[in-house]
Amino acid sequence: MSAPAPSPLAIVDAEPLPRQEEVLTDAALAFVAELHRRFTPRRDELLARRAERRAEIARTSTLDFLPETAAIRADDSWKVAPAPDALQDRRVEITGPTDRKMTINALNSGARVWLADFEDASAPTWENVVLGQLNLIDAYTRGIDFTDPGSGKSYALKANEELATVVMRPRGWHLNERHLQLDGRPVPGALVDFGLYFFHNAQRLLDLGKGPYFYLPKTESYLEARLWNDIFVFAQDYVGIPQGTVRATVLIETITAAYEMEEILYELRDHASGLNAGRWDYLFSIVKNFRDGGERFVLPDRNAVTMTAPFMRAYTELLVRTCHKRGAHAIGGMAAFIPSRRDAEVNKVAFEKVRADKDREAGDGFDGSWVAHPDLVPIAMESFDKVLGDRPNQKDRLREDVDVEAADLIAIDSLDAKPTYAGLVNAVQVGVRYIEAWLRGLGAVAIFNLMEDAATAEISRSQIWQWINAGVVLDNGEQVTAELARKVAAEELANIRAELGDEAFTAGNWQQAHDLLLTVSLDADYADFLTLPAYEQLKG
Repeated sequence: MSAPAPSPLAIVDAEPLPRQEEVLTDAALAFVAELHRRFTPRRDELLARRAERRAEIARTSTLDFLPETAAIRADDSWKVAPAPDALQDRRVEITGPTDRKMTINALNSGARVWLADFEDASAPTWENVVLGQLNLIDAYTRGIDFTDPGSGKSYALKANEELATVVMRPRGWHLNERHLQLDGRPVPGALVDFGLYFFHNAQRLLDLGKGPYFYLPKTESYLEARLWNDIFVFAQDYVGIPQGTVRATVLIETITAAYEMEEILYELRDHASGLNAGRWDYLFSIVKNFRDGGERFVLPDRNAVTMTAPFMRAYTELLVRTCHKRGAHAIGGMAAFIPSRRDAEVNKVAFEKVRADKDREAGDGFDGSWVAHPDLVPIAMESFDKVLGDRPNQKDRLREDVDVEAADLIAIDSLDAKPTYAGLVNAVQVGVRYIEAWLRGLGAVAIFNLMEDAATAEISRSQIWQWINAGVVLDNGEQVTAELARKVAAEELANIRAELGDEAFTAGNWQQAHDLLLTVSLDADYADFLTLPAYEQLKG
């Protein structure tokens, strides 16, 4: 067999990384280049369609189920492909980035699934993109270990049968990878992440009795699901594995996708394994799409919007009913609490909230749910064990009692809560602290005992923008203005300096993070994603 031709892809402005040649092989890059040629033009068309749809929402302040796909929803005969054995039982899933320590800890966590994240929990430095792929290759070949340079503690994998099944999440369609270009044009980050992972690991995973499984983020329409399906068909033929080997779980984390759940499953039906209720990005999407819709679309403080809010109940119950009607898994939302090593009382209160959340999800018919920390795995497991017992899932629970109207999903004003000054302060605190860490290459950050990722930072800056533009009056009588946001941000910056000391403050990216938060919170021209301007400032 002749050696593959050198890839036409150029690696641009990237420092060489240890062992990168094991990931960036000519054959793997040639595959990524082919994905780029075939599918990026459609990606571009779909991004343009997003903008058109957003303009329509701004004009009408409403959404509805699609009349042109009514026949798909009315046809009870179709189902998604049966789940492979490795994805039958998904009762607890842990999420996190693909650094070496997290890779070992997540696989060893006792969760049934690990969402190996190249998206919101990972800042897309070239090092994170390439070495994250290497860590997964090493995990599958059992060539991974890690010694913490600080504590000296060593980490190694348990036996294969005890490890979580990996479901990998590539970046969303809107993000490019500036370090890989074809004819001077960057390749979409989604195609880089998917392409490198699939090329290196598809056959290897089949040999392990599993397969190439994916979470698809920030999908906004069934046409975007169709694009992914076509990519899967092409990729499976390219490497010579059977059609239907790939399995995808779609995050229903945009308000537009909530109106197209059945159509999304239909497009991916030969490759679909479920839908997930991605609650934080979902709230961000509601604010983003209805940000100029007036007072009835103003969300209160993020932490006041629980999953028991009527419009959130409508979303999750519709998701369970849709999935089970079509034979797919319904996966619940994130428990983001990070246990404190110093405050047992904080843990006790938080654990009870996590338990109540997971009990509710299991009781509603979800087949599994997410946690952000290994200490939460047993709590979530107990909630689902109580309902599932020895059954791998509860897809037989059809929830035919659920009846959700189009208006129910956007009945934001059904929530009896208002924005507060404390909520504004928290939005600024989370925004500044998260962006500063992101600019250092960290995508999953513990802030105030919660694991924050890009989605929660998006809510923070979007709520500041919405509250200013809607002229919101807070509980203390102050109106939210750009001046008030700047005042709160300046106070937070001063507090961080006092907390860290001058030397540590200066060594960080605090002023830069403060400035970027205010830019994306105050600009009249609302940025679609915080990570787009942030990526321009990300080093590496």
